[in-house]
Formats: sequence, C-alpha cells, structure tokens
Amino acid sequence: MGQRTQAAAGCLTTALGAGAGLAVWAVGARGRFRRFEAAPDWSVLYAELPLAVLGGAAAALAAWALLRRLRPRR
Repeated sequence: MGQRTQAAAGCLTTALGAGAGLAVWAVGARGRFRRFEAAPDWSVLYAELPLAVLGGAAAALAAWALLRRLRPRR
C-alpha cells in the first residue's frame, strides 16, 4: 500500500469515526438538551458534542492503527 493510499485511508477513517460519534451523540440530544425543569442545558452542545466527535475519531484511528499493526507485512 502506497503512502498516499495510507494517508487517504487514515483521513477517511477519521471522518467516518467523527461521523459515527456525531450519530451516537444525536440519538438522544433533544432529550438531554431540555433535561432540568425545561431550561436549556448548554453543556450538551459545548461539552458533549465535541467530546463525542473527537472520541469517535480517536476510536476509529486507534482501531485503524491496531488493524495495520496486526496485518502481516509483505
């Protein structure tokens, strides 16, 4: 596998992981946003959203690195 292909695979993996994190966050975001006596809970946006997106990207990159490490070299 060439360097460009590896770089593209890493970028694609990161984008897919960030998208997965966003999808997981979005499942119950509306219910979490109006959690306490119908007052908006802004920590859902400024704390949970970035953590979910970054966590998804980090998890995807860790899985990609692990799979690359386990694959036998030619």
